[in-house]
Amino acid sequence: MNNLKKFLLAFTFLLLPILTRAASLLIPMDDEQKDHLKSYGIAFWTLKNGETVDWLLNYRGGSFMMKYDKRLEDECKIRGVSYQVLADASANQILNEVSDPSVNMDIVKLEKAPKMAVYSPKNKLPWDDAVTLVLKYAEIPYDVIYDEEVIRGDLPKYDWLHMHHEDFTGQFSKFYGAYRYAQWYMDDVKGQQAMAAKLGFKKVSQMKLAVVEHVRDFCAGGGFLFAMCSGTDTFDIALAASKTDIVESMFDGDPADPDAQSKLDFTQTFAFQNFTLDQNPTSHQFANIDVTPVRQVERSRDFFTLFDFSAKWDVVPSMLTQDHDKVIKGFMGLTTAYNKSKLKPGVTIMGEMKTANEARYIHGEYGKGQWTFYGGHDPEDYQHAVGDPPTDLKLHPNSAGYRLILNNVLFPAAKKKKQKT
Repeated sequence: MNNLKKFLLAFTFLLLPILTRAASLLIPMDDEQKDHLKSYGIAFWTLKNGETVDWLLNYRGGSFMMKYDKRLEDECKIRGVSYQVLADASANQILNEVSDPSVNMDIVKLEKAPKMAVYSPKNKLPWDDAVTLVLKYAEIPYDVIYDEEVIRGDLPKYDWLHMHHEDFTGQFSKFYGAYRYAQWYMDDVKGQQAMAAKLGFKKVSQMKLAVVEHVRDFCAGGGFLFAMCSGTDTFDIALAASKTDIVESMFDGDPADPDAQSKLDFTQTFAFQNFTLDQNPTSHQFANIDVTPVRQVERSRDFFTLFDFSAKWDVVPSMLTQDHDKVIKGFMGLTTAYNKSKLKPGVTIMGEMKTANEARYIHGEYGKGQWTFYGGHDPEDYQHAVGDPPTDLKLHPNSAGYRLILNNVLFPAAKKKKQKT
């Protein structure tokens, strides 16, 4: 009997490596997940360690599955991420279920961690960036770059670029009316003007246009762009106004071109067309792309709905809309939401408030690359004011609005890397 026990024990030890290799680890992304945001960090950590991740579109909220590894399990425990260890048979059953042609699910293999860059000023401004907040919380590494790095040609080093609260028209976010005597505003203006001079530009608006053109070329060569708030509409406005002056004298020392509106070239833009500029320097609006000044939506009714795409046919928007909730709390910003009548025909609307005829979350292609624009400032701070403290994401680990940002972070990992020009 003792010999039989010894044999069975020895056989178990021999079999253990086979069972370990066969096992998978599932990170569910439905309501059973304790920390949705850190789950993306686990997926990114797996990619950084040279392993692949299966993104199970529309399966339990867009779950992740990867080869089991004791270090991976320990990392999930350390970060407080819910997970399940699956035997080979159970994992195959899930893969077969997701692959079934009759269900709206699909498997996307994430292959390589994208190299991340965040376009952000080096000086401290009295507001925070939702993307950097969530990247730090999820423990996803990124480099901070700004005008100098972009102008000198650093963008091709990266796969993914984020731009948040930025004014690419050179009007300093049109904060002149409310904050022109605030020390932070005066310091920002001086700093931007000094950088423009250092880089050989006469005006900040000319420097920002050069940045926009570098970003455009980055996308054309295969890069992925994600922008939020005023980093979205001012990007397109700068492209459309590249051959005219839309900036008034308090911003750059000389008046705007009185015929600027008629000189806009909408063929140059990514997302928007046929918009009308707001050239009032004390207005917070840049153009009628943004509906913030005219929207009449009570906070208690401010929600937008994600579209339900076909996972097997519309793979890209399906990836970008993976969430455990399809109805997302609205949130405001310098640019809150987009007038649907100003969108170009090829733009994909991924989230909208139909009753207000506004789009909140849109996507498109440019050259070999792709871009996503997301309206609003902070998904968990309804009306973030200048000087408000940053959002503590420990209080919002299951934020459906922040998940949309992180979908974009993982998105480039699903594509074979192309040579950027």
